[in-house]
Amino acid sequence: MGDSDHVTLQIKEKDVNKDFTWRLVMAALIGALGSSFLYGYNLSVVNAPANYIRELYNQSWSTRYGNTISSNTISILWSVTVSIFAVGGLVGALIVIPMVNLLGRKGTLLMNNLFAIVAALLMSLAGVAKVPEMVILGRFIMGIDGGIALSTLPMYLNEISPKHIRGSLGQITAILICVGVFTGQVLGLPEIFGRESLWPCLFGFIAIPSLIQLLVLPFFPESPRYLLLQKQDTKKAEKALRSFLGRNDVKQDIEDVLAETRLQRNMRLVSVFELFKTRSVRWQIITVIITMGSYQLCGLNAIWFYTNSIFKGAGIPPATIPYITLSTGGIEILAAVVSGITIEKLGRRVLLIGGFGLMTLFFGILTLSLTFQDYASWVPYISIVCILGVIASFCIGPGGIPFILVGEFFQQSQRPSAFMIAGVVNWISNFAVGLLFPLIQEGLGNYCFLVFAVICMSGAFYLYFVLPETKNKTFVEIDQSFAKINKTASAINETENCSVKENHNVSPIAKNKDNNMEMKNHTQA
Repeated sequence: MGDSDHVTLQIKEKDVNKDFTWRLVMAALIGALGSSFLYGYNLSVVNAPANYIRELYNQSWSTRYGNTISSNTISILWSVTVSIFAVGGLVGALIVIPMVNLLGRKGTLLMNNLFAIVAALLMSLAGVAKVPEMVILGRFIMGIDGGIALSTLPMYLNEISPKHIRGSLGQITAILICVGVFTGQVLGLPEIFGRESLWPCLFGFIAIPSLIQLLVLPFFPESPRYLLLQKQDTKKAEKALRSFLGRNDVKQDIEDVLAETRLQRNMRLVSVFELFKTRSVRWQIITVIITMGSYQLCGLNAIWFYTNSIFKGAGIPPATIPYITLSTGGIEILAAVVSGITIEKLGRRVLLIGGFGLMTLFFGILTLSLTFQDYASWVPYISIVCILGVIASFCIGPGGIPFILVGEFFQQSQRPSAFMIAGVVNWISNFAVGLLFPLIQEGLGNYCFLVFAVICMSGAFYLYFVLPETKNKTFVEIDQSFAKINKTASAINETENCSVKENHNVSPIAKNKDNNMEMKNHTQA
């Protein structure tokens, strides 16, 4: 019995390895390079040139108005420079639906590079032009790029992935975010671009990943599910599947997708308002909102705020701290890679709930160590361990899995609207953290981490009782997992009923066209 199980496990592992074709992996990496990588890069790159940008504001003000700008005005301008990124992200999340439906997933990723290139030119030339508004405008446009990217990339990866590796391939989004953050930290060092004469290069670098994606991604196919379910182009969908899967026989794969196609053929794309009214996805929407909100409100930004002061308290020389901080970026990448490797074995539930649970634990210990850090010389080192623990716990689960779940919870006609909802929650929460954290920190001091501990613990409890395991399941099976808690028929059945009702109002010519399309799909499959 034991030998039989061992042989079965080996066969499964071989099947999973076959699913990882070079085209599938390269499409994911190139797609992420111009998307989630740039999002992570722009989170960290603005820190190194902060003083030089402030000086640019000062010089520009003096030239225009003939007097020195006040420190309060500079602080306001800098706050706008940082926070405008989230405002742009919200705009990007709001416009993603028409883009992915009109241009496709790959087409949207390619078009999105234009935002990044324009933003790179504006921010890198602001110092030469002596126009600081170019930095603010560039950050806003870069936010639009991030808002579009964080909705489109997970959608693309979700739709090109076989179900056995959907989680692992989806984690490339999180891994490249971490690599982007780390790259921004490295390039921001004084020995590279973190100098007064070279800080514009930090923003000019943004154009390089965008140009690489523009040159390479066109050689990879569009999402097969988009081609088949929305464009109803069976030939292109088969060609895309053969390319991604590395085999000629894709009849069964086409048939699996057609199982959803038959139910949605007469169903137009669902709007956000209609999605909120659909009872059969009520708890999926609630879960997405809570998961994405917890993703941003879990306190990781607070960790970055405290890192330098905690390192100073541990006796690390101030000049060395920027290099020690690089270890946090390394921990992020390592934890995200471990998550990508283990997600198909442990599942989404274990990593997501475990990640929030460990963050709750480390936040509690960190609060104690900061409170009693003057009692012994070794206490600050506990704080350092807790910081690294919070970062690792975040990247193992909460850092990437929420994006995967959004794609898994909803059927094709609902997916663009679902990603828009997730994006709006993500960017509003991001903006709220930037706005409220200084007030929380000023009011509670070291005890501010208890607020984040409560948020993480609440998120873990909710997910424990509500979230079903989605690994290695089809979209129909995941939909059925939520049917019981929604106390209604599955979303597929509800969609089918809606389609039947709509067909009563469809003209005979339109009905005949749909029937011909169905016969065409069956013949080609």
